[in-house]
Amino acid sequence: MLSQNIYTDRILILDFGSQYTQLLARRIRSIGVYCTLLAWNASEKQIRECNPNGIILSGGPESSITHDSPRAVNYIFHAGVPILGICYGMQVMAVQLGGNVQSSNQREFGYAQITITGHSPLLPPLLSGTNTAEKILMDVWMSHSDHVSKVPSNFITIASTEKCPVVIMANEKQRFYGVQFHPEVTHTPKGLSLIEQFVRMICQCTALWTSKNIIDDTTKQINNQITNDRVILGLSGGVDSSVTALLLHHAIGNRLICVFIDNGLLRLGEAQQVITMFSNSFGLNIIHIAAEERFLQALSGIQEPEAKRKIIGRVFIEIFEEEAARLGNIKWLAQGTIYSDVIESGMTSTAKTRVIKSHHNVGGLPKKMRLQLLEPLKTLFKDEVREIGMQLGLSSSILHRHPFPGPGLSVRILGEVTKEYCNLLRSADAILVEELHKANLYNKVSQAFTVFLPIRSVSVIGDNRKYDWVIAVRAVETTDFMTAQWANLTYEFLSTVSNRIINEIQGISRVVYDISSKPPATIEWE
Repeated sequence: MLSQNIYTDRILILDFGSQYTQLLARRIRSIGVYCTLLAWNASEKQIRECNPNGIILSGGPESSITHDSPRAVNYIFHAGVPILGICYGMQVMAVQLGGNVQSSNQREFGYAQITITGHSPLLPPLLSGTNTAEKILMDVWMSHSDHVSKVPSNFITIASTEKCPVVIMANEKQRFYGVQFHPEVTHTPKGLSLIEQFVRMICQCTALWTSKNIIDDTTKQINNQITNDRVILGLSGGVDSSVTALLLHHAIGNRLICVFIDNGLLRLGEAQQVITMFSNSFGLNIIHIAAEERFLQALSGIQEPEAKRKIIGRVFIEIFEEEAARLGNIKWLAQGTIYSDVIESGMTSTAKTRVIKSHHNVGGLPKKMRLQLLEPLKTLFKDEVREIGMQLGLSSSILHRHPFPGPGLSVRILGEVTKEYCNLLRSADAILVEELHKANLYNKVSQAFTVFLPIRSVSVIGDNRKYDWVIAVRAVETTDFMTAQWANLTYEFLSTVSNRIINEIQGISRVVYDISSKPPATIEWE
């Protein structure tokens, strides 16, 4: 059992609103160090309580030269810990410490090469690029229109480009650093190495954030939180709830009761697969509740996506509370909520977070519940959840299964949800997944699914005119699900899927392919 506190060494990110902030946090955790996020306007008290080994100021969409642009509390510059400013964070550091920032007519967005002109422990040991007798070039990813024109006193310039005079600045005595580029994105090849230099070498953090240590620490936290109580868990068969189930089973054994609710919004054959796998292979205690009619009745006439999510969340809780009352002496409801669920539901402590969509197990929960919530994965990213699942014995086929929304098919059916629509969509989705496996594409795309469109289209089948429904196919490629590109599937593959769906499913007349990227489109349609 773990004896050392895995949260002792930590990095604090002050979030100025960058689209890459969560990615930055994942990069730090990937090198074995815990990090946490606070809003850019976090107070001195909050930062002291966090007690970080180092602070990173993230990028952001604002211009640091406007009088009301965000600033960090001045305490951080007197806290005695290293600071790394990234993009906007570098500019904020320069302004607050007496340097200058100005706008440029020559903005830099995308790939750039910077010239290294000095030495610093922040720089990766082996830099990519072309070395000459006088300079070292490093490939980076830029995204800025303002730049530091004058470094604060006691800072030196470490790197520059033709358009940007200060790309890296450093005050080695105070261990303050700024980089104008984004080291957290994969387009900066040595970016992760630079982050590791800051976290491990400059901040002197020990790598304790590992899957095994997280499991041991979470097990201890679970037992401290619930003592000898029993826990009821909503098991869906998805990655998050599956890992939650095994983690709780590891921690409390038979005091965990899994409830699998078949709400009629699942994929084809999913209910039986989940029951068989977890009861037979892992020995979990599972109660199977058939509730299709109850959910569809609650959703009858409802078209607005957020309303559907909240209704599903409410009905789930009602069933769990009813089952807990029937079982007796159940105080806790466990859920597979992960950090991205919380972020997208606008419930983080970081600044200016807007609700993209309520997750039925976060923003969709009723305000008053008899059960207390237990969410052991709530601070973990998806890749961390998968690593923990692997440690606990889940197969790769489960861990790398494409994400499936908590509200199920209800948010892949635009508008009102009916049994007919669910059945049509289930069959179409099964064909898509089958063909992805046949073509060896399932593990090459990050997520693929079908969407039911409540519009009719004319077709001619066997000399008969048909006026039937339309199915959309969606497939994306992504590394973090914060941004995503539509997958460039071949015409041959799409033709095969379309022909099978139209020919094999009575009631479908047309298939279309979604070529929208995120942003601006979300991955799911609702």
